Amino acid sequence: MASPNTRTRRTLYVSAVDQLTLQSRPTPTLGPKDALIRVEACGICGSDLGYLAAGGLPMNSGQPLAIGHEFAGIVEAVGSDVSTLAPGTRVIVNPDINMIGAGAPESGFSDWVIIPDVHVGSNILLVPSNLSAEIAALTEPLAVGLHGVNQARITPTSKVVVFGVGMIGLGAVIGLQRRGVQNIIAVDTNDARLALARRYGAHHTINPLREDLVNALATHHGEGERYGWRVVGTDAFIDTAGSDSLLHSAVSVAPAHARLVIIAIHKKPVALDLVMVMAKELQIVGSCSYPHEEIADVLGALAAGEFDPQALITHRFPFDEVISAFDCARRGGDAVKVMVNF
Repeated sequence: MASPNTRTRRTLYVSAVDQLTLQSRPTPTLGPKDALIRVEACGICGSDLGYLAAGGLPMNSGQPLAIGHEFAGIVEAVGSDVSTLAPGTRVIVNPDINMIGAGAPESGFSDWVIIPDVHVGSNILLVPSNLSAEIAALTEPLAVGLHGVNQARITPTSKVVVFGVGMIGLGAVIGLQRRGVQNIIAVDTNDARLALARRYGAHHTINPLREDLVNALATHHGEGERYGWRVVGTDAFIDTAGSDSLLHSAVSVAPAHARLVIIAIHKKPVALDLVMVMAKELQIVGSCSYPHEEIADVLGALAAGEFDPQALITHRFPFDEVISAFDCARRGGDAVKVMVNF
């Protein structure tokens, strides 16, 4: 086998707006505190599609952006100062710590990834033997959904709406179900995704193309009035859809002290009725990434078999066909998690 420092690797880059290139470059030198991971599986995230649509990061340096952060793999080599990790160990990575796939040179859509300054339990987590690489790679997006749930500060008796049930929205539904929430509504215009939401714990689903959203929320969560405004009984709205109209609806019908959690990436500023926000004392909070306790929580739940995640992976492609995988993910439709296998 070639030395980790002399072999080449293929890496996927956003090279311009709506343009991906798979390039072969030398694998960087492994530092004394680093680990070299051979990637086994990597999922396509909505943020990857956002980088592709934007041609890179918002503050684009003009350089191609290496992407991919939802991945699982096997340790192939470690630096001389690493004593807590051995070659052959199956791992996932917390990409947020080292900005993997989001501006760093390293990214998950690559044959090998170097993780700098390794800390097991922090930027690297060990994968239990009963989890496949594909399922382990779901840990990261499921943790994003769980963090949104925790940002909502719910209790089992909370009435919660999840706007959009792609991968992150389904992760939120699963997180709510795991927290024992007894009244979960999922909202989406895709019936296949709504069926998955019911499978993973949603008690009611709403397709706003077929029924009035506010009336449906009132039916399932109750309704009332605040300063003459009609309000529903929803305690928390979790936005993973990125729809301006849904945000407007949430602010319009939210009751006093409701919480609105924004996980979705809104590509443009959204104007909201701040009089309603003030008068109802609404709380609007962002949700991005997760602390390491939450990603460990999800990994443990997967290992314990608390739920069956198989249906979340709707499409699979080999790394040689990664461009086609992105085309599939961009079309949307019934695609939830498009997984690339190495």
